[in-house]
Amino acid sequence: MTTTSDAQAARGRTLALTAAIGVAAGLAANLLRKAAVQAPTVFAGPWDEALAAEHAAALKLFDALEKTDEKATKRRTLLLAQLKHAIAKHAFQEENVVYAEMRDHGLTEGADQLNHEHGYVKQYFFELGAMAKDDPAWLPKLRAFRAMIEEHMREEEDELFPSLRAQLSDEQNRSVTAAMNREGLILA
Repeated sequence: MTTTSDAQAARGRTLALTAAIGVAAGLAANLLRKAAVQAPTVFAGPWDEALAAEHAAALKLFDALEKTDEKATKRRTLLLAQLKHAIAKHAFQEENVVYAEMRDHGLTEGADQLNHEHGYVKQYFFELGAMAKDDPAWLPKLRAFRAMIEEHMREEEDELFPSLRAQLSDEQNRSVTAAMNREGLILA
């Protein structure tokens, strides 16, 4: 009886250890995935340069989407999902850190306008997601979305972000960069 009990106990310990290793491996893999997704932003440098790099990456996804035809429904679905994830992470960083800093430094109207425009970004994603990917109106809708988002990016990069950066000390700019990267890691 002791032999059977010992064997069952050993199997139970082995099973528990295997499960613990599996959970640890899964958590480690997720952390590595998040680090890989956030790494380009981290390595891009200060917060405003990192956001500009994310803008460029999003435009490359738009480019790839615009090169598809009505037969590439699966590719459109995949690329749209990638774009949506990239922009959602990007917007999360902006809304939770950069726009808050803008409001704290007298750029409330600009921050509110940019935040308002993020609502239209979500609307475009909803509409494009709901449309059949072979609908002839899909690509014109995507192009209208791109035009809107390019203007949004231009306003950030050419006007509002330089204004905020100039108002912040070097230490404050480093703090914004660190906070933005922490927020990005949450959704990465």
